[in-house]
Amino acid sequence: MDEKNNELKRGLKARHLNMIALGGSIGTGIFVAMGDTLNQAGPGGALLAYGLIGIMVYFLITSLGEMATHMPISGSFSTYATKFIDPALGFALGWNYWYNWAITVAAEMVAGSLIMKYWFPNVSGFVWSIMFLIIIVGLNILSSKAYGESEYWFAGIKVVTVIVFLIIGILMIVGIMGGSEIGFHNYVVEDGPFHGGIKSIFAIFLIAGFSFQGTELIGVAAGESENPEKTIPKAIKSIFWRILIFYLGTIIILGAIIPFTEASVDTSPFTMVFERAGVAGAASLMNAIILTSVLSAGNSGMYASTRMLFSMAKEGMAPKLFAKTNKRGVPINALILTTIVASACFLTGIFAESTVYVWIVAASGLAGFIAWVGIAVCHYRFRKAFIHQGKDLGTLKYKAMWYPFGPILALLMCIIIIVGQGYSCIKPDGVDWQGLIASYIGIPLFVGLYAWYKIKYKTKVIPLDEVDLSYNDNTSASDNSSKEVNDETLLSNTSFDLN
Repeated sequence: MDEKNNELKRGLKARHLNMIALGGSIGTGIFVAMGDTLNQAGPGGALLAYGLIGIMVYFLITSLGEMATHMPISGSFSTYATKFIDPALGFALGWNYWYNWAITVAAEMVAGSLIMKYWFPNVSGFVWSIMFLIIIVGLNILSSKAYGESEYWFAGIKVVTVIVFLIIGILMIVGIMGGSEIGFHNYVVEDGPFHGGIKSIFAIFLIAGFSFQGTELIGVAAGESENPEKTIPKAIKSIFWRILIFYLGTIIILGAIIPFTEASVDTSPFTMVFERAGVAGAASLMNAIILTSVLSAGNSGMYASTRMLFSMAKEGMAPKLFAKTNKRGVPINALILTTIVASACFLTGIFAESTVYVWIVAASGLAGFIAWVGIAVCHYRFRKAFIHQGKDLGTLKYKAMWYPFGPILALLMCIIIIVGQGYSCIKPDGVDWQGLIASYIGIPLFVGLYAWYKIKYKTKVIPLDEVDLSYNDNTSASDNSSKEVNDETLLSNTSFDLN
């Protein structure tokens, strides 16, 4: 196969990278679920939970940033696991991440059709789902730059919305908008600000974790970013603080304006605040913004899953045909398979909503946390090997702070979240076994992938002195790239057996 048909293109600029990671973590978690988190744990409990998860995410993205600047590959943590730990782990992480995002695309298509019913109640949701899928596939089939540009604007709408909300919220708290001065007395209604105590905070811990998922997209996008040694560290430094300010700022303002006893998941808390501020058509406005969030998540999901499948094919962990790219550097076969799988899942969502689809979505529920565990373990191993092989840490273009405390803390917190995933299934009158199994179905799938590859290829943990820390770029430069890049052949210890 012509090697030129196996190259990605570096078409993502620094502004694209910023918005990809920022937009990946600002979605329905902040626009819809925030009301439910306030109701469950009060403003104090929500602040504590999101603050702690924010610290964990900081360590994860700095860990990922260190590896991604040294080795900017679209396979990201799947490739790092293959090179630094064990090819079986890389295989399991890669396929786990691929199906997670492929299913996410399907879930977002279903969510988009439900939102459209607000304006067009008599039009079949099937029509909207197909239309949104066509838009997302179209954006991804053009080029990485087209994906980056569309995500830049999708994310931009969300960011502007949150900024406007924060400004309006502050004006309402001090009494400039919405009538009288509100202040912070809503924090202490009933048993606030820590409603429900430790149990509620732990429950919010899980929701907060899901809300921050998507920040790791910066590692996947690194493989197609211009001058990753400069753009990735810049993006990481700015993203964490923006996300933390957006989430914590939103909680502070929502907790002040809306008593946590009145907040719920039924109505977006943003809608409630805008209505109280007298913004005309607040419900329609927020529905439109939530729709852009859904399209953004679907867009990112399609991008992340196709790039992960492409990277695994390059490493011999998926059929080679998925390593083929078109003249614009898009892994076209990987995109086609992801679209087929997403379509099948989304059809299942329409015709078997209460059975198969619930299980499919549940299977992807823990996949993001499993990926985060992979990032923490890979970074720990990367640094150990780097030092063991006598390399100078000063040569790293970006160095994560507080190693090894950072990745170890992030790993422990991820494990606590995974173990606690089934916590809500334990009721006073017994255990919800169906819910418990659905919560953890992603773990046996991951373990099964790992075990299958390990047994079939008899892989072993790579000794520290044999860990491959070298990197030669095989991604072709875009017309606007600031530096020349060379071809390379990625690690390919094993080939995928189709029999």
